[in-house]
Amino acid sequence: MKNNNIKEEKQDNHEFLFDSINYKILLIGIVVIALGFVLMSGGGSQDPNVFNEDIFSFRRIRLAPTTVLIGFGITIYSIFKKSK
Repeated sequence: MKNNNIKEEKQDNHEFLFDSINYKILLIGIVVIALGFVLMSGGGSQDPNVFNEDIFSFRRIRLAPTTVLIGFGITIYSIFKKSK
């Protein structure tokens, strides 16, 4: 009888690893990373014999990788942010 009470007490004591704010910041970071990959897409050509200069645009060379790195920084911050 006492073993059942101890098991029930252990099962009722569930706690999340992070607070809800950590999960919200993590979700924002994942959205920013996805936005960076969307910005990186495109610029191809339908004909393989024709070169398209859009592949070297500012958006794909500078903006998209910077956005992805910022997103990774946000996710790392959300992991290391201390709970109150």
